[in-house]
Amino acid sequence: MSISAAPPHLFSPLRLRGLTAPNRLWVAPLCQYSAVDGFVTDWQTVHLGSFAVGRAGLIIAEATAVVPEGRITPHDAGIWSDEHAAAWSRVLSFTAEQGVPVVVQLAHAGRKAAVRAPHEGTGPGPALQGGWETVAPSAVAFEPLPVPRELTVAEIKQLQQDFVAAALRAVKVGFAGVELHAAHGYLLHEFLSPLTNHRTDQYGGSFANRSRFLLELTAQVRAALPADYPLFVRLSASDWVPGGWDIAETVQLCRELEALGVDFLDISSGGNDPHQQINIGPGYQLHFARAVREAVQIPVGCVGLITTPQQAQQALQDGTADVVLAGRQFMREPSFALRAAHELGQEISWPRQYRAARR
Repeated sequence: MSISAAPPHLFSPLRLRGLTAPNRLWVAPLCQYSAVDGFVTDWQTVHLGSFAVGRAGLIIAEATAVVPEGRITPHDAGIWSDEHAAAWSRVLSFTAEQGVPVVVQLAHAGRKAAVRAPHEGTGPGPALQGGWETVAPSAVAFEPLPVPRELTVAEIKQLQQDFVAAALRAVKVGFAGVELHAAHGYLLHEFLSPLTNHRTDQYGGSFANRSRFLLELTAQVRAALPADYPLFVRLSASDWVPGGWDIAETVQLCRELEALGVDFLDISSGGNDPHQQINIGPGYQLHFARAVREAVQIPVGCVGLITTPQQAQQALQDGTADVVLAGRQFMREPSFALRAAHELGQEISWPRQYRAARR
């Protein structure tokens, strides 16, 4: 789908290989810090289930670690074993009954791992006291967190295999797709940015070298997935710091990801440097999504303080994106999609249990 295509309506379906999302108002991944030893709990069932009842077009589940050391906090979800994958079954069974697909975001937090959950305060988490060592492309700290250990090439290759194994578990347990989390200052983003990647081997230096980890990983995951199974990638389009990762490099990378068989690009920004300067306001990241959409032929999603149905529809109408993702608004209002359909004059199927509230 290119920028010249007729603009879709927010409540038109979108097909990505074997997946069809019934509408284009999607739930962005939202960390919940409510897992136990990596296992999701009833919280995720109710949390994600409420968005399915509210008829979001698709849900991207929270950052889910591919190895234990890849968790942001000790309370993060994981998918590093078959047992961890199986814990998602109850969530996926319920959302499937509602006709709402769920995609899992596969993640490694890199140098931003092993911290306290937001409800516990800030700074390094208690796991560090037990020797939870953080790793990164280079020994550069996200201040005031500890300096991470630089990954060896052998460890990079192993992590790529860990992502592939996690993706295959996601397929088996019933996720509708997988998303590689290469945004917000976590490991894959750390490799991309010259602010955090100071390596002098084949994984550092030039744009091609800094992109190598993600591009190799993308090719490996795509090759392992079934042909009809969609692959998403989330990117931070800018570090918002001079000399950091920027939109020009993002556009170049997105073209290469498209060539490797990625089906959807989820465009966000920031998170890689504590000195970032972001002018936050409604739709503050939309120009990044538009730049990417003008450069590729696959669907692109936008995100960032999109809080009204009219704002969401306008992003599609003016060619900014093919999908709108919202986070805070869905947390405030799990039935945001139902309200959006009403305000935009669109018919949408309500859960039978809630139809008395339709009018």
